[in-house]
Amino acid sequence: MKEEKKKDPRKCRDKEFDKENDGERKHARDRERHDGEKEQEIDREKIVKDKEKEKQHEEHADTVMVTDQDNNVDVKHEDNGISGGPEPMDITIPTAQSCEIPSSDVTILEGHTSEVCACAWNPAGSLLASGSGDSTARIWTIAGGTSGSNLQNGPSNVLVLKHVKGRTNEKSKDVTTLDWNVEGTLLATGSYDGQARIWSSNGELKSTLIKHKGPIFSLKWNKKGDFILTGSCDKTAIVWDVKNQECKQQFEFHSGPTLDVDWRNNVSFATSSTDTMIYVCKVGENRPFKTFSGHQGEVNCVKWDPTGSLLASCSDDITAKIWSIKQDKHAHDLREHTKEIYTIRWSPTGPGTNNPNKQLLLASASFDSTVKLWDVELGRLICSLNGHRDPVYSIAFSPNGDYLASGSLDKSLHVWSLKEGKIVKTYTGNGGIFEVCWNKEGDKIAACSADNTVCVLDFRM
Repeated sequence: MKEEKKKDPRKCRDKEFDKENDGERKHARDRERHDGEKEQEIDREKIVKDKEKEKQHEEHADTVMVTDQDNNVDVKHEDNGISGGPEPMDITIPTAQSCEIPSSDVTILEGHTSEVCACAWNPAGSLLASGSGDSTARIWTIAGGTSGSNLQNGPSNVLVLKHVKGRTNEKSKDVTTLDWNVEGTLLATGSYDGQARIWSSNGELKSTLIKHKGPIFSLKWNKKGDFILTGSCDKTAIVWDVKNQECKQQFEFHSGPTLDVDWRNNVSFATSSTDTMIYVCKVGENRPFKTFSGHQGEVNCVKWDPTGSLLASCSDDITAKIWSIKQDKHAHDLREHTKEIYTIRWSPTGPGTNNPNKQLLLASASFDSTVKLWDVELGRLICSLNGHRDPVYSIAFSPNGDYLASGSLDKSLHVWSLKEGKIVKTYTGNGGIFEVCWNKEGDKIAACSADNTVCVLDFRM
């Protein structure tokens, strides 16, 4: 790894867990990675300035060639019927003005006093939630239409959900993860203090769910909205009964911190851990009904495809894998990345989606600065999206499946056209980007970052 590995970005900060799980790392959504990033900032800015001075003396053609090489698209496996994509010199240069999202289409939401680790659009409307190291979550009201003409980040348009009474910025109260229920009426937040909280969309605390003995790293509502699933550094996952505000069942199968959880349907789900294992469990059953082993490093993310028949996973072992519920061994082993794979996403396309006639794809984002798109039937690389210069922490497909947004520690957000395999819009902020997400209409993208801000970008093609 480059300099970002100097400080491991995924160490459990909790002292008790440092003692108990010495050397174990956790999901990158905690403070350590931001500390590491801040150390890099000064060095990186100096390097950038030096490079810019050099560039001024270079021939224009050389500059174009270098930029194109940095951002070209490696298309492999053309024999599987997928077109070869553009030649490197046809790729739009991300710094070109045609790609840069104009400042009039950007709204910066200010108010958090520490890095913003998580963000999520309300599925029903114009609300955007964000979670920060400042021990608050916030619910922003985002007006429709273009951003620049609206002053949506005034104090009257934000609700502050305090996770601590009195002082903020307490490390143990970091909001690490959040998720809206499918109706958009309730927001659940997970915190470094091990508590999950449920809030109404108008900012009222409805319930506090206490049982975990360590930081919560992942949290998800089921579609029905009667259960919340949480995964914690205490090695367990808990299914919470929302109506009764109590623990329905605690699952204690992993031997290391639980890094990610994902519902397969309303009653079954997958969990992944630093222990390299993936378990598929069901509410009411005392043992996992499926165990997937094969990763050699901690499993950072697990995601079910839209039909719940395939599970994708990615790991520090530099592989992503696709598992079928019908098989014990992985169906595909995806090995084209060169560094740890931090996250994966399925496209909202194919059977069981709103875009049934489009091919189902899997995207993976890595510390090698690339995003890769996979043909999930053949288990083959379709193309590599090479536009970032630092680890890519977050990716999100547009609701229609035509575009992919990616956010990186290099402070940039790129929007890729999946038809063309190239960057069509780009935005550069002032801090590393930790999460990106689309609103339900597909005309706004939110990104949260290390400079304590959330930005909302208008997306028009």
